Amino acid sequence: MNEDVKQDTGYEPLIPVEEYLASGVHIGTQQKTEDMKKFIYRVRTDGLYVLDIQATDQRIRTAAKFLAKYDPSKILVVSARQYGQRPVEMLVKAIGATAIVGRFIPGTLTNPQYYRYMEPGVLIVTDPTGDAQAVTEAVSIGIPVVGLCDSNNLTSNLDLVIPTNNKGRKALATVYWLLAKEILRERGEAFNYSIDDFEAEL
Repeated sequence: MNEDVKQDTGYEPLIPVEEYLASGVHIGTQQKTEDMKKFIYRVRTDGLYVLDIQATDQRIRTAAKFLAKYDPSKILVVSARQYGQRPVEMLVKAIGATAIVGRFIPGTLTNPQYYRYMEPGVLIVTDPTGDAQAVTEAVSIGIPVVGLCDSNNLTSNLDLVIPTNNKGRKALATVYWLLAKEILRERGEAFNYSIDDFEAEL
């Protein structure tokens, strides 16, 4: 058994643990914040922090239950990160939400004069650091924020943290695919995508 995984025989994850490991969802950075300490399982000899896969799995379920209650048109998903853009676009296609990928223009959520102004009910960010402007604006208008957080992220402005490698291509595809799948399951709707559909090209 892989030493990066807690031995918990009673827990049934959304996908086999081996698939989580193959996607690198659990591989954090060489930095950790106090905020993320509770989601870290161990530190490897190369200095990388390993995230707890069970915590990731549980938080995906929690986030899906939470997000399924929203009108899809009120869910905004953002990703400045290149490898997050394809998974985000696929998530919004699957669940009927809205995406902003690439640069987030200041004022999008706070300036009614801006031609692309929008009033979402909830925000999902791929990386609270890279997507800091969106988080700041969401906090200022008082909407909840769901964030994919690596071992080095600060979580003070987030309402719900999904601990994951938020830099890896396969990791982001896996988390967003599972999130889409679970949101639709909560809504009682069909889901017809594979993880490959969500993966960004190299």
